[in-house]
Amino acid sequence: MDYIPNTDADRDEMLKVVGVKSVDDLFADVPEKLRFPKLDLPPALTEMEMLQELQALGDENDDLNHIACFLGAGAYNHFVPKVVDSIISRGEFYTAYTPYQPEISQGTLQAHFEYQSMIAALTGMEVSNVSHYDGATAVAEAVIQALQVGRGKRLKVVLSPTLNPQYREVVHTYIQGMGVTTVGEDAPLGDLDALASLAEKDVACVIVQNPDFLGRLYTRGEMQALADKVHAAGALFVVSVDPVSLGLFTPPGHYGADVACGEGQPLGNTLSFGGPYVGFYAMKLDDVRKSAGRIVGETVDVDGKRGYVLTLSTREQHIRRDKASSNICSNQALNALAAAIHMAAMGKHGLRKAAELSYHKAHYAAALIDKLEGYAVKSDGLFFKEFIIQCPQPVAEINQRLLDEWGILGGYDLGSDYPELDGHMLICVTEMNNRAEIEALAEALAGMSAIATEDLEGQDESNDVEEVA
Repeated sequence: MDYIPNTDADRDEMLKVVGVKSVDDLFADVPEKLRFPKLDLPPALTEMEMLQELQALGDENDDLNHIACFLGAGAYNHFVPKVVDSIISRGEFYTAYTPYQPEISQGTLQAHFEYQSMIAALTGMEVSNVSHYDGATAVAEAVIQALQVGRGKRLKVVLSPTLNPQYREVVHTYIQGMGVTTVGEDAPLGDLDALASLAEKDVACVIVQNPDFLGRLYTRGEMQALADKVHAAGALFVVSVDPVSLGLFTPPGHYGADVACGEGQPLGNTLSFGGPYVGFYAMKLDDVRKSAGRIVGETVDVDGKRGYVLTLSTREQHIRRDKASSNICSNQALNALAAAIHMAAMGKHGLRKAAELSYHKAHYAAALIDKLEGYAVKSDGLFFKEFIIQCPQPVAEINQRLLDEWGILGGYDLGSDYPELDGHMLICVTEMNNRAEIEALAEALAGMSAIATEDLEGQDESNDVEEVA
């Protein structure tokens, strides 16, 4: 028997209030021929049959528990301790709650405070908010903050061409209709001096990524020199950074960044077929009231006991939103909590170890691939866990064969974003890739290069025969 939540009397009363005689009258505006379309559906299934069918469909998916992954470009396969999922699955955390009433949300607020403290320590910055939606949103919000700091007199933004292309697209979307222009995206790849030369009095901020989208890692000296030139022009220096790299390399706060932000997915959040992710955002205290999002502070109550409250951000950010710097006042609470648990569980030594393993394994892979006939590592300077290889065949074809024949998820096709890098692949190696997987990748690439050479030789022989004939 179907469960009917309303009695006939209930329905009659509701129809009377609405002012119609029957339920059918509620759909009078929908053309009659469209009200009950005939659906070509298969026969109904029992719960058991449905679960079996869904399981069969799910088994057709490839996942990173069964295939090796060398794809990065902004989303990364890093180790996540089991304690992360265990804690975020608890009922107290699993249901998101907006903590505007501190007297009933102390646990949530304290968890957010701990997240902020660890992000600030990791990035070397003075203060962190409780997160944004993702890395792209965090970068775009840095632009909005810079425009606010410039009081509307600086309406130009310098974007590095090696800032994640998707981040740049989100920035363009954010500033539509604001009279803001962007420059720098046509600068030579990796040329920080070219970006510095664009920092003029009308520039609100200069945004770079380190390591950049192509994997290049800039030194502390290079970044400090750029920061000095940006600040001399009166602009803000914004750095989008891989949080795992900060376990090993200098944090942005130590080389002059005004805002350090990025994608927090590598911290306790799995790839999850594309999301949800979490954007971290840290800044200098001087400009905190020009920032977006929420910030949790530690205080004491009337009895002197420690407590936590939302603080620093203006009322307009949450209430008078037409007056706010930005209308983004929500955050990714559960994902930020996962990041906090991950950082607490790994500790500074664990994060450093993950970074070291990623670094050394990536360089081992690069050395193997660079020896292969037809391939060449094209990464200039230092790199962390991603590097560029030039391929003898179209990248899409190589990746398809890697997946079909070797069960390997290959690298990112850079030609899709950088026409000058057509035929180049961005390979990512993390601590999750073991020696056998790396050597299998090199073996597979070598095999494809040999086949490509044989095909070319076969074509030459065929042409010779045709010429003789």
